[in-house]
Amino acid sequence: MTDFSYKAIDESGMAVTGVINADSVIMAENVLVARGHIPSKVKEVRNVSIADIWYKYQARSGVVKPKDIILFTKQLRSMFRAGVPIVRLLNVIELQTQNRTLRNIASVMTKKVKQGVSLTDCVEEYPKVFSPLYRSMIKAGEISGSLPDVLKRLIHVIDHENKVRGDIKEALRYPVLVLFTLSAAFFVLLGYVIPVFAKMFRHANIELPLPTRIAIGLYDFLSVYWYILGGGIVALVVALVYFLRTEEGRYIGDGILLKIPFIGSLLVKAAMARFTSIFAILHASGIRILDSMEILSGTIGNTAISRTFDEIRERVKEGESISEPLKSAKHFPPMVSDMIAIGEESGNLEEMLHEITDHYDDEVEYQ
Repeated sequence: MTDFSYKAIDESGMAVTGVINADSVIMAENVLVARGHIPSKVKEVRNVSIADIWYKYQARSGVVKPKDIILFTKQLRSMFRAGVPIVRLLNVIELQTQNRTLRNIASVMTKKVKQGVSLTDCVEEYPKVFSPLYRSMIKAGEISGSLPDVLKRLIHVIDHENKVRGDIKEALRYPVLVLFTLSAAFFVLLGYVIPVFAKMFRHANIELPLPTRIAIGLYDFLSVYWYILGGGIVALVVALVYFLRTEEGRYIGDGILLKIPFIGSLLVKAAMARFTSIFAILHASGIRILDSMEILSGTIGNTAISRTFDEIRERVKEGESISEPLKSAKHFPPMVSDMIAIGEESGNLEEMLHEITDHYDDEVEYQ
């Protein structure tokens, strides 16, 4: 039961206010009507603590690890399959979840569901915790009435992407360590070793090799203008970060990444694996092609590829099949359009999508 403050008109036409205890806003209004009052405003009384503010900040800033999201989703699916009512289900998750941010989210969601808010609208309030894919899949599950099945596929996608992300971090750990060590050695050489030899070379009156002259020139420049260089680098980084947060900045940045040798091909392969795996899930869930494509646009993970995909979606709206615009689309390899075309013609689109996913998952792992 929750406290609700109200403003109402009583039987004599006088304005009255007060607090009433009920399960929801609707129930509180019904109680007031039963008393002979006409409710004009009813809202929940919230006793917000500092802890609540902190947890809400954490929830909106997205400090939740993938493994906690996976566990949270598994709990949701298990209890949905068991037929547990959603309010009871969220109460149980609130008590059992170890992550304090998710526990707070479950508590807020419980209150909102009691008020008649859908699960989709609840997760939409936490875009930093629940990804666009997660929110879209919850919506698809509620619309199709097959939420447990959709959650099962969602768990597989999150788990798989978490594994791939971990593999990429593991593969990059050694190169990053080498680059960091070389950079540190370069600045030590430039700041401490070169100055000692520079004085000696200046008095020797000998012709120095070009790399040595460059190193001494760099030292001379940094010793005089280090604050200009430092300030310029900081300003450049701040401006770049601000620009990359804009829609156009993300588009240009993602486009540049796709043109970098090795990295670009890796990103395309990862995007294709993500695109086909999510498409297969949506198709199996009975979601309409156009609805699926709208969801896919926000889940590909690269703005440049997403814009290309939006163009494909517009052509599909005009009556074309999916495979036709894919053939001429930038960033989409021929294999994707060819296998989707075979899937459309044979009626085995889902199977073909899984085949493409497996192929590009292997390609990403190998590369």
